[in-house]
Amino acid sequence: MSTLVVSIYRGSELGTDSPVVGADVVESLVTKVGVEDPEDSRVNCLLETLRIGRELDDETVVAVLTGSGDTVTFNRSVARQVDELVAAYDPDSAVVVVDSAEDERLVPIIESRVPVDAIDRVVVRQARDIESTYYLLKQFLADEELRKTVLVPLGLALLAFPALLAVFESLTVSIGAIAAVVGVFLLYKGLNIDALLAALSTSTREALYSGQVSLVTYVVGAGLALVGMFVGVLGASSIDPEGTTELLLVMQFLHDSIPWLTGAALIASAGRLLDEFIRDDTIASTYINLPFVAIAVGLAVRGFAAYFLQRSEITDPLLVPSMSYGPIEVESFALQPGTVLTVFILASIVVSLVGVRLAAYVSHANYGRLEQSS
Repeated sequence: MSTLVVSIYRGSELGTDSPVVGADVVESLVTKVGVEDPEDSRVNCLLETLRIGRELDDETVVAVLTGSGDTVTFNRSVARQVDELVAAYDPDSAVVVVDSAEDERLVPIIESRVPVDAIDRVVVRQARDIESTYYLLKQFLADEELRKTVLVPLGLALLAFPALLAVFESLTVSIGAIAAVVGVFLLYKGLNIDALLAALSTSTREALYSGQVSLVTYVVGAGLALVGMFVGVLGASSIDPEGTTELLLVMQFLHDSIPWLTGAALIASAGRLLDEFIRDDTIASTYINLPFVAIAVGLAVRGFAAYFLQRSEITDPLLVPSMSYGPIEVESFALQPGTVLTVFILASIVVSLVGVRLAAYVSHANYGRLEQSS
């Protein structure tokens, strides 16, 4: 088995654009280049090529690909030299020794002509961290999206800092304002909010042109949600804040707003159901299950909120009115908070199970209809 061990030498110092072949010739080349410029990293690359050629047990051919000129000219010269080596020695594989990311980009040219078993990257120990940082910065600056996300807000912050400092005359306020603006921008880009807004505008425009029912129900649902939050705020503000924890205020808000929020979810999901039915004459099982999920969640949240409020004696216990069935008469009684919570939880579980069962039935019916049509 023969192996071609090659390194790449950029420059016109050698005065040739043909491959330098043979360990002895490469050793002479190392002496020549090293004496002229001992700090040249290409010297280490040539030495690494000789070391690999000596360590391999199989038959090796040590060669150096040389050339100069612009990128296209040099790449074509490397391709021609590799063709010459393959025609002369017919190697089974190759090991490529490089000392820079620029030379590593030539590996596909070599690999297209002979299988490459390994790529040996030579980095001088004293300059390893510096070189790695250099290539990371180079890749960072080549990425347009990263530049917009990081460099633009930093540049704007540096420009705005003197102005804010002159207006507020406070270093803390200026730094805080800049940090807030940069944080909002990074969140805006990091959460991909611009793409979400673009998709929202596109879907809204399509809904207006196509006359979808869901557009109207979404508007109604948003209105009901606003009403629910307004009612919740009124309910929470009616509680005396003295001696009341924030948790109870939140529970009062949820207790009063959750019926309206559940109604908003039902209206919105109903519009989506109608759109699906009008468009395909069938309804996906996921859309059928959505209203039941909204009701089940609403019941559960309402039950927990009522439990906290009743245990804190902010609201009165739930009273069951007196009932009579012929000779049997049931007097009015109050339900304990734990009983009310249990009823709400069981009701939410039953509603969710009904939704799952109905969604499965519709999915099975749709599948049977597709089977008959096919």
